[in-house]
Amino acid sequence: MSITKKDIANVLVKSMDITHVQALSITHDFFDQIKQTLASGESVKLSSFGNFIIREKSSRVGRNPKTGEMVEISARRVVVFKSGPKLKLATQKDGYFPNYNLKNFVVNL
Repeated sequence: MSITKKDIANVLVKSMDITHVQALSITHDFFDQIKQTLASGESVKLSSFGNFIIREKSSRVGRNPKTGEMVEISARRVVVFKSGPKLKLATQKDGYFPNYNLKNFVVNL
């Protein structure tokens, strides 16, 4: 099972006593900020969760799997995620995902 932006917004609605529209806006703005920061070439560091890092990949020669023909793969930037120690620990324990209380979470709109 995976989690969607809508699922995250639903958690915010229940935890923060806000409207669904506000929760969707917060969720959208959060991910949009991450996207903009990464697009500018900067890293995103989320304490206790992990880091999103931009890595430059140089051009290289690859092979077309259908034809076997050698082709040049152009240089590009890729996003790499490195999980933090708490996330690593949480994913190692079966069923351990703490319920975070977001009642005191403050968002400046």
